Amino acid sequence: MECKNNFYGTFDEEALSPRPTDSYRTSFQVDRDRIIHSYAFRRLQAKTQVFKPGEYDFYRTRLTHTIEVSQIGRSICVFLRKKSRHLGGDFYIDPDLVEAICLAHDIGHAPFGHAGERVLNRLMANCGGFEANAQTLRLLTEIIWHGPSPGERQGMDPTRALLDGVLKYKKTRSDVKTQNHFIYDDQRKYLRFANRGLPPKYQGKLSIECQIMNHADDVAYSVGDLVDGIYARFITEQKLKDWKSDHKDDRIVEKLVDAIRTDTITKFAAHRIGDFIEACEITEIDGPSQTNRYRYKLDVLDRRKRQLKCLKKISEDLVFASPAVQQLEYKAERMLMQLFKVLCLSYIRRDSRKYRLLNRDAETMIENASSAAKRARLLCDYVSGMSDDYAVRTWRRLTDPEFGSIVDLV
Repeated sequence: MECKNNFYGTFDEEALSPRPTDSYRTSFQVDRDRIIHSYAFRRLQAKTQVFKPGEYDFYRTRLTHTIEVSQIGRSICVFLRKKSRHLGGDFYIDPDLVEAICLAHDIGHAPFGHAGERVLNRLMANCGGFEANAQTLRLLTEIIWHGPSPGERQGMDPTRALLDGVLKYKKTRSDVKTQNHFIYDDQRKYLRFANRGLPPKYQGKLSIECQIMNHADDVAYSVGDLVDGIYARFITEQKLKDWKSDHKDDRIVEKLVDAIRTDTITKFAAHRIGDFIEACEITEIDGPSQTNRYRYKLDVLDRRKRQLKCLKKISEDLVFASPAVQQLEYKAERMLMQLFKVLCLSYIRRDSRKYRLLNRDAETMIENASSAAKRARLLCDYVSGMSDDYAVRTWRRLTDPEFGSIVDLV
């Protein structure tokens, strides 16, 4: 039987609301299981990672990307427990907690990937904005239901360590100068819960689990998006050679060219993921008395960080900046903008004619909101939760005269 892990204490395991003790699972295993069984997690199977879900069954979806992130995150924890002089035995970074954080990290994403996030942020500019990470926090704390009565929106009562682990950004929208990388202004209470009792100098820092999740995410999308780009023929041997001539030489590009030439892309990807996991180490730093989660900093070998940055840049330049992908993003932004504005006419603006366009539960919740800003936020919850295909079908039913019938609406 696994001995008690003394890396964590009651401060880390405290939940937003009191939770009953589980007879066979740790608090962090409960966190993980609640995420896996949520509808927000299931919807990731139909949300864009690079290419539209369902176009081919080979390419990654937001769900398969998330599973890869969680596997890499767990592996980093196992590696560090075995190799780091700071960890081992009954003192280690909990892989179940890191897995839960990784599984949750993208559940707040809008349909159509970052294109959807950008357009919703513009549309919500006067009502608090939209940010995928802030939406993840909103789902965990207010929307994913685990309450006693059906229909309640009270969140899944995450532990402090899980909530803090998904907080990549610890400033509210009102406190940042940029138009991204924030949490919503009304989420300050969750920031206060995460920081309760911590000295001010630690309150803006990232926990070690959040640092591991960030690195695992970087590895998963840098390698995964690259592989998908190669099999989709966005990245070819010749294109890579041309790209390399304009960028600083790095042997990782030569290895990638060789992998394409010899059709060993899967082997190349597997080796790179292993390299990026084994490049991790933790350094002990000054930390608060309440928790060990701020006592350590994740370090990654400089050579591996350069390679990771190089692979990411290849995907950005040859895949995401390509006319084909840019055209799809442009179309997705236009569809989501039109869809949101149509729904706004019926549910946000009181001076326009009222059409019943949403299901009864969503409609009732929005109509009962006490202000236009709150109605807009609830409508944004609804739209951002859509899968790509559902957003397209809804947009077509509302805008395309040749699409849909009475039967489709039942």
